[in-house]
Amino acid sequence: MRTQPAARATLAAFILGLPLVVRADFPAPNPEELKMTAEPKAAGTPAIYLDREQITIDNKHYESLYERIKVLTEKGKDLATVRIPYEHGAYFVKDIEGRTIHADGTVIPLTVKPSDLVDYKAKGVQLNMIVFTLPSVEVGSILEYRIKFSYDNETAIPPTWEVQQKYFTREAHFEFHPTEVDGNRPPTFTTNLPDPKKIVKDKRGFTLDLTDIPAEPDEDWMPPLNTINWRVQFYYTYFSDDSNYWQMSSGYWADEVNDFVKPTPFLTKTAQDLTTAADTPMVKATKLYAAVMSLENTDFTRARSEAERKKEKLHKIKSAEDVWKNQRGNSAGIALLYMALARAAGLTVYPMQVVNRDRAIFDPDYHSDEQLDDYIVILAMDGKEIYLDPGEKMCPFGQLHWRHTLATGLREAGSGTKVARTPSGSYKNSTVQRIAEIDVAADGSATGTVRVVMTGPESLHWRQAAIRDGSDAVKKDFNDALKDAVPEGVHVEFDHFINLDDYNSALVATAQISGSIGALTGKRLILPGLFFASHARHPFVAADKRVTPVDVHHPQIVDDDVTYRVPVGLSVESAPQKMQIDWAQHGMLKIDSKTEGTTVNVVRSLAYNYVLLGASDYVDLHGFYQKIATADQQQVVLALAAPKQGQ
Repeated sequence: MRTQPAARATLAAFILGLPLVVRADFPAPNPEELKMTAEPKAAGTPAIYLDREQITIDNKHYESLYERIKVLTEKGKDLATVRIPYEHGAYFVKDIEGRTIHADGTVIPLTVKPSDLVDYKAKGVQLNMIVFTLPSVEVGSILEYRIKFSYDNETAIPPTWEVQQKYFTREAHFEFHPTEVDGNRPPTFTTNLPDPKKIVKDKRGFTLDLTDIPAEPDEDWMPPLNTINWRVQFYYTYFSDDSNYWQMSSGYWADEVNDFVKPTPFLTKTAQDLTTAADTPMVKATKLYAAVMSLENTDFTRARSEAERKKEKLHKIKSAEDVWKNQRGNSAGIALLYMALARAAGLTVYPMQVVNRDRAIFDPDYHSDEQLDDYIVILAMDGKEIYLDPGEKMCPFGQLHWRHTLATGLREAGSGTKVARTPSGSYKNSTVQRIAEIDVAADGSATGTVRVVMTGPESLHWRQAAIRDGSDAVKKDFNDALKDAVPEGVHVEFDHFINLDDYNSALVATAQISGSIGALTGKRLILPGLFFASHARHPFVAADKRVTPVDVHHPQIVDDDVTYRVPVGLSVESAPQKMQIDWAQHGMLKIDSKTEGTTVNVVRSLAYNYVLLGASDYVDLHGFYQKIATADQQQVVLALAAPKQGQ
């Protein structure tokens, strides 16, 4: 079950030894709700939220979350398992109570102690997950739970109200009583509600009451939910003007960064040892990049415990110098180490910290630099700026991980610090080439080889996965991806990667294929004309309307080159037609084929040069992919050759 970020941030430290408290302070079951089998305002929904309530009394350091859910189908029973992330060690659960009510009114209370699982652990931070399952859930049941918790008296934590949920909500009530921090730091909020005026402010704080809240959008290739889901995010601020806040915040941010990367004799000598006096500035930049990229990035392996650090005589990371001495660090430390070494080598570089585009979009109205995620480095050379991602293990020089492209954050520049946005990646640096050579038998069976050559985001994805998950797991995952790309009846067996450890080269994957590829119809054998695309799940085809914007992560070129070797006794009757489908300034599909003797070669190239599109662009996007889906159904038709005269 999804819960609000306020609960995620503040529902903390459930002590496993704490007894579960169950009290009968739930409302009496509603006969109409017990009998209901569907929600007319959300046809076909697996479940609905009958009621949701979130109350934060920040001046008393208390928050409660209440939800009442009606299960309407088997799928809706999944909501019986409640998962609540929280920051371990900072907050305290006061009470957890829950129950299941069957359609006949039978009440089954929650009696099982919740599990407390470590979800993420890094330096100074541990995120745990409270998990419990409401008992005896059936289709028609009502699920009900309430959580009450407190947090440190010295802490002020304004809430975030996640108004939309996975399913339709009949009623929701939100309440926030702010802390009296001081008169110059009042609470305020940022919101994307359709009608912000529904947020009522009085002398106690803020309230919001809504009915008939639609389910959160669920469409392919959506941007981060913080841009589209209805939400209200509170914060305390000294500033009434956004630009004043970010001007001040960026200054503090730059001071902190520059303190970490401050020049030292050690860093200067290290930079000199890694380069030569005869190196050009670009050669120096690439040598230093290779040096930091070779370090262990603990965000991709693991951070060391305090005991391990002492045993291995590792320095506590207080500066870029410590990262180099340890020969390891997290992504932020390695990125800033590159910046420090580059400056020590006489290069002009600037830091930038961005909001990861796979998680959220920068919100200038939210006065908190805690929304920023990762560091990148900007190299200024020959009047140009080159964006680098040394904190992303295996990312090539001069490229960014896609989640750091078109991402906004704080950056330093020659004129000071400011809010800025990174550029988009280039489709020229994001290519996938799929090459297949296939021997076809007269009965439609086939054997052959497949090679996939990748650069840019695709190669980076698999290389980083190999570090995190191990080569065996990545081979299995890649094989599963290939299965989705080949026609039905074809078996694919991944063989090996080439250049998996060389991020400066294209990543190559090889595989063997076998199985049935053709369909016999009378005296003809019909093969898929577009081998890798005939079975593809084309995006943006099924739905003719769109509610949310589109985010395809990065531009790309996908080139297919497939050669069929035709068996003796069959001749090529037809092959895919030469064609080109254009979507001006956005995308293009080219298909061509060539027949020479007993071979048929089919090439297909799909290029798209867009990343973010508004819902208003969807009509054109939908039409483009409809044409692609139709073109990809073309076939290679082989006919039984007529016998020669006299035979």
